[in-house]
Amino acid sequence: MNQLTPRPIDPKVSIGHVHLKVADLDRALGFYCGVLGFELTQRYGPSAAFISAGGYHHHLALNTWESKGGSPPPAGTTGLFHAAILYPTRAALGDALRPLLAAGVALDGASDHGVSEALYLRDPDGNGLELCWDRPPEAWPRTPSGELAMFTKALDLDALLGASAPV
Repeated sequence: MNQLTPRPIDPKVSIGHVHLKVADLDRALGFYCGVLGFELTQRYGPSAAFISAGGYHHHLALNTWESKGGSPPPAGTTGLFHAAILYPTRAALGDALRPLLAAGVALDGASDHGVSEALYLRDPDGNGLELCWDRPPEAWPRTPSGELAMFTKALDLDALLGASAPV
């Protein structure tokens, strides 16, 4: 039976962290720390690690407890579609694109959703990632009646790179 929530969730609730099963911890750390730039905050030997941005205890946890040497789940199965990593500005998202391109990481897509701009990719274990930044709410597209009117259009990667700080 599907039951509706009796009251809305507190508007200050946020997603604290994502915990991913990976096949090779060192390979995953090479991607998340070496390419995306996260910092290693704690490592539990060869089987788990916690990484973050800006000194937080961890935004992502990585482990091989049930997945060492494993393969990604096959298409057509349930599971996480992607985890979104939210950058504070468009320039910061452009800065995140540079090392992806330098490392030869393939993008699954790049979209302007009106409310946000996003890069879609997979980590070395096939986990879906969305790297994005949100426009301020006053810039979100709306219908004449004020309802949210998100869309999906191709994102101009050259313009995004132009918004970032030159290296």
